[in-house]
Amino acid sequence: MSGGGEQGGSSDRHGAHGRPLTLRERWEAYKNSPFLPATVLVLIVAAAAGLFAGSYTYAMANPTPHRIPAALVTQPEVERGEAFVAGMEKALDASLELHDYPDVADARRALDEQKVFAIVRASADGGVALDVAGASGASVAELLGKAGIEVGDATGVEVTVRDVKPLQRGDPRGLALFYISLAAVIMGFLGAIQLSVHAHGLNPAERIAFTVAYALLGGFAIAAAVDWWLGAVDLPFVQSWLILAFTMFTSGMVFTMFNTLMGRWAMIPTWGVMVLLGNPSSGGAVSWPLLPSALGHIGRWLPPGASVNAQHTAVYYQGHQFVFPYLVLAAWALVSCTVFWVWRHRHPGGRARTPEHAAAAT
Repeated sequence: MSGGGEQGGSSDRHGAHGRPLTLRERWEAYKNSPFLPATVLVLIVAAAAGLFAGSYTYAMANPTPHRIPAALVTQPEVERGEAFVAGMEKALDASLELHDYPDVADARRALDEQKVFAIVRASADGGVALDVAGASGASVAELLGKAGIEVGDATGVEVTVRDVKPLQRGDPRGLALFYISLAAVIMGFLGAIQLSVHAHGLNPAERIAFTVAYALLGGFAIAAAVDWWLGAVDLPFVQSWLILAFTMFTSGMVFTMFNTLMGRWAMIPTWGVMVLLGNPSSGGAVSWPLLPSALGHIGRWLPPGASVNAQHTAVYYQGHQFVFPYLVLAAWALVSCTVFWVWRHRHPGGRARTPEHAAAAT
């Protein structure tokens, strides 16, 4: 009897153990397995790949002028200027925004201060001279020059196009500054990711200090490679180095901030702000006047756009620099550091410290 009872109990237990799992039990098992985050990552990577391609294509595949400020020199008056200006307006789909300047000196000052992208003035032979600035954006200068020649032919006006602020010989398309800024942005947050993975035990002050360290060394390496090694661009070395370092530090701290707020999913908002939105709208590959209008405005307020703007002005407009891009970088860095410091207890890194009273008791 007892043997039969034991045998029956054993059978009941095996039956309970072998019953099919309910949907809720299956979901709980899946949720606690590594398969859930892996599945989420598959979906995120796929979506990020599409968004990455889409954001760059949207911004750069077919650049269209939206608002191109230009200077019109009124003295001496441009012969047949009205016909030429009307032709340019039509060719550029009414995006040319003319500002009157009394003489060439004032117009050139506005060009140096990046208030305008071109100057329309009377030429010595009685025609029209169109001065463009490749340094203000190769894509804009090329568009204006091509349109000027075509409009001149159509209206019978003799047009002379001249680049009065050309790009450096080693960077004829003006992309080198965009690429070095892109490198600083991406390596900035990749460095912060690697600190989180391989130097998990760093405390908050140490984490910030090491972010400063790799930013300074990384910025130096980027500037040295482009200027000293490749000779592509003649940089104002110390200033360009510090801009790159500032960019790397800001990018790294943006990831650290999101890592504090969102844990392991911090890469999603970092990638969104710095790469999907920030780089296409930076004005580095396609100048702001040719970007979709919303991107052209947003880009100035994001770290990639601020970095490109600061670097571009440092290289080509030494006497007419702006504080705004540095303030943008400083604001992002300050907010990121503050959020990280205030909520540092939420950051997944750091070392456990023995409380003072426990140490004293020991």
